[in-house]
Amino acid sequence: MVEKLALAIIGGSGLYGMSGLTDTKENDITTPFGKPSAPIVVGTLEGQRVAFLARHGLGHHIMPTQVPYRANIYALKALGAERIVSINACGSLRQDYSPGHIVIPDQIFDNTKERIRTFFGDGLVAHVGVADPFCPDLSASLEAAVQETGATLHRGGAFVIIEGPRFSTKAESNTFRTWGMSIVGMTAAPEAFLAREAEMCYAVMAHVTDYDVWHISEAPVTVEMVIQTLNQNTLIAQQAVHNLVKALSEKRTCTCENALATALITNPAVVPADTRKKLDLLVKKYLN
Repeated sequence: MVEKLALAIIGGSGLYGMSGLTDTKENDITTPFGKPSAPIVVGTLEGQRVAFLARHGLGHHIMPTQVPYRANIYALKALGAERIVSINACGSLRQDYSPGHIVIPDQIFDNTKERIRTFFGDGLVAHVGVADPFCPDLSASLEAAVQETGATLHRGGAFVIIEGPRFSTKAESNTFRTWGMSIVGMTAAPEAFLAREAEMCYAVMAHVTDYDVWHISEAPVTVEMVIQTLNQNTLIAQQAVHNLVKALSEKRTCTCENALATALITNPAVVPADTRKKLDLLVKKYLN
């Protein structure tokens, strides 16, 4: 029987482990979409079972485009996770979102070009709704958890995701600002979309590390700048996760768990057997 997990945490740049986990077990999983970025550590935190996955691998050796996003989400669902909190580094595109602040965005703009964005295909088509790409219930709970830490927090804003691994040009950064984007990063897409297809709640805790390259009185973003701010915010991120786990209710009241109920358009009779087998974890309750 699959163990039910209260939460899964996907750690981004600067966060490669979760403090306070006890009774831990490393899970080295292979999925139909390959292996996840790293072994997934499952342990007990604040009396609840949670999972932690280092998005860029142990030692940060995986570029944003090469992150095995499908394998990561699939593996977390297979382990029994229903909710995911993604911890991301981001650049600010607004004067009031300063380095060191935390943002819980409510929208995403996928400006990537080279990533597979869906579990579906190979004879099974799904059109999942992502008008509101982040789970509002989990985002609200995350907001309360971060507020408890005393950190400066902003709720809302559009998160534009770029291909990377390079940072933006000034022209790109200023264009994103004219589009109304609030923060810029490299990894929340397609992660958010895949989580919705997997009927998992997904929310982002984004740590502002810099002003990207648009700010005329600030130095352009560098890796050193990103890591320095993330190191300062690591304790905040860890404490916020502790607070969240303590407060999470067991039952979900959002609509994420039924995201595929009206999304599957293919006649079940024509779905290839191999595709059914590959996606059984996601679609079994709808195709059987």
